[in-house]
Amino acid sequence: MNRPSSVADLNFIVIVPARLASTRLPRKPLADIGGVPMVVRVARNAAASGAARVVVAADDDEISAACRAHGVDSILTSQTHESGTDRLGEAARLLALDPQTIVVNVQADEPLLPSGVMHEVAQLLYSRAECEIATAAHSIAEASEFFSPDVVKVVVDGNGRALMFSRAPIPWARDGFIQTRTVLPAGLPAWRHVGLYAYRAAFLARFPLLPRPAIEEQEKLEQLRALAHGIGIAVLQLTSALPPGVDTPDDLRRVRAMIRD
Repeated sequence: MNRPSSVADLNFIVIVPARLASTRLPRKPLADIGGVPMVVRVARNAAASGAARVVVAADDDEISAACRAHGVDSILTSQTHESGTDRLGEAARLLALDPQTIVVNVQADEPLLPSGVMHEVAQLLYSRAECEIATAAHSIAEASEFFSPDVVKVVVDGNGRALMFSRAPIPWARDGFIQTRTVLPAGLPAWRHVGLYAYRAAFLARFPLLPRPAIEEQEKLEQLRALAHGIGIAVLQLTSALPPGVDTPDDLRRVRAMIRD
């Protein structure tokens, strides 16, 4: 498979899975950010990535109606999906995508995600024929982040493929944490996983059929299902952290202020 020589040569689509119900921030995709619903802002941002098409995969007609009102393409998917990847699988089927189509999954609560990074993760998957998934990560500098179970860590091999994801502090510095756990040892390759993915459409069709391993059930990380079944995941190693997403009312206020500024 040849590497694309320019943005125009790389053919991929972006699907934005959007679920109306949210425990910490009800009706999150419809939250107003800069005068438009958040999901619309995400879709417009994704359109600047070079994607051939951007589609919102909604679970409620309210989201679809908001998209239509702002000229954003959307399709209605089931409300019973357990994960965003399952919703993407249904969307890929409804859109009748070619099995080799690259699909970038951009979460509906990431209004500040740079469109260039969306393109980079698609390009990475395009260039790695042996992988069915690409994702992203950035280095961890703070011990508090490293030890937090809310921060997903990834260990990457010498070829840029994921070896393991965990909420636990990995990789563990056997000697480096003997004296203190408030400072990370020099040279520790600690990477924070970013929830941005690119998939081949063929993988999305078979992912829901793969048995869930015990490690996925315990960690609550669905990417571990792919690793458990020998599926290659290429990791885009970013040089800096990405802007924050929106999970809580405080996050929403922070993002609104950032956009006003």
